[in-house]
Amino acid sequence: MFVELLTPDNTLFSGDAEVITLPGVNGSFQLMKNHAPMIANLKSGSIEIKDKNETQTFEIKSGLVEVLKNKVVVLV
Repeated sequence: MFVELLTPDNTLFSGDAEVITLPGVNGSFQLMKNHAPMIANLKSGSIEIKDKNETQTFEIKSGLVEVLKNKVVVLV
């Protein structure tokens, strides 16, 4: 799936991922390929983006995630 991690000023990550772990307001959750469409609020915590070769971690204070047609857009 394609993932974009965006701030108002910058693109922190843009690329393909196998799994993304997000700090939801009701608890941490993971997204994988072919996930159902959704929008969710995020709280302070870590975002982990895993592809076949590596895992990248980003610390956030809050945000919003949208999942639609194998594209994940995270606004932080």
